[in-house]
Amino acid sequence: MRRAPGLSVRVKLTLSYAGFLMLAGALLMAAVWVFLLRYVPDRAMLINPDDGLDGSVFPIRSALLGVFAPRAAAVLAFLLLFGLVGGWILAGRMLAPLTRIADATRMAANGSLSHRIRLPGPTDEFRELADAFDTMLARLEAHVAEQRRFAANASHELRTPLAISKTLLDVARTDPDHDTEEIIDRLHAVNTRAIGLTEALLLLSRAEQRSFSREDVDLSLMAEEATETLLPLAEKHGVTIETRGEIAPATGSQALLLQLTTNLVHNAIVHNLPEKGTVWVTTDVRPGTVVLTVENTGDTLTPELASTLTEPFQRGTERVHTDHSGVGLGLAIVRTIAEAHDGTLALTPRSAGGLRVAVELPSRASAGVVTRRSPSA
Repeated sequence: MRRAPGLSVRVKLTLSYAGFLMLAGALLMAAVWVFLLRYVPDRAMLINPDDGLDGSVFPIRSALLGVFAPRAAAVLAFLLLFGLVGGWILAGRMLAPLTRIADATRMAANGSLSHRIRLPGPTDEFRELADAFDTMLARLEAHVAEQRRFAANASHELRTPLAISKTLLDVARTDPDHDTEEIIDRLHAVNTRAIGLTEALLLLSRAEQRSFSREDVDLSLMAEEATETLLPLAEKHGVTIETRGEIAPATGSQALLLQLTTNLVHNAIVHNLPEKGTVWVTTDVRPGTVVLTVENTGDTLTPELASTLTEPFQRGTERVHTDHSGVGLGLAIVRTIAEAHDGTLALTPRSAGGLRVAVELPSRASAGVVTRRSPSA
């Protein structure tokens, strides 16, 4: 927005200080003059000490005014000069923190997000503003870095199936005798993976923007539906799924929360033991919140590795031993959906191996308590 030039805040404060000082001085002079007018007579008779009586009248009030007015004007002029100089210095000292904040803002506008104000001194309004700005810059820098990393990873992930498709098409064009059915099957698999990745990216973007309507949902029903849907996959991998818990009433998008639960259960199945693995799906009710917990057996994880699994395209490849590892966005989508519903996500390695994932969301009003168990493989 283009604005017309105007006086700086420092000039305005200086004029305000000087004007206030002038007003205070004028009021003081007026008070003195009113006091003199009130107690000093207008005229007085002069007496000759030789004959004891002169009879001439002297205008005392006029004489005082003639003496007082020039001196009052001089005092006001001094107050004006003192107010301008002192106000300019005082305004500069008061506005110095704003200058640092403005410089940091301009640097951030030019793309430098690593700069911090770090305003010294005790807490006051300016320092609270500077600290809030530093916090905003830190979060913005982290968000921009995450977005850049995400864009780079997404570009790499999308480029891989496209490159494979191009290679297969080149083979089909240059080698007419090659098995066409095999090429079609491989192209279908690559295309399916690319579509899955694109849909996951769109879902992630939708959850980040919170562009969904909210309704009453029950996480325990979400858990049952997800486990029933993924039961064939669990049977294929020899994984047993156990579901139990309480009715967990929450508010949010039923489709997104179902996707969250499905991603957790799918992740627990494919990142499990080669055989005779187990997945536990539990729902709990706590004061003000509901909790969905998904645990699975598996390889031993370090806390450092577990803390990175919610980052996009972090698959924990040392744990993956199947061809159903997904596109690397499962837990990233879970974290985004949980945050979009004002919830939290916690990943904890199990001491016996495997992972424990807990999603905590704000609960609805009161709810009953029942126990359910889904079929197990």
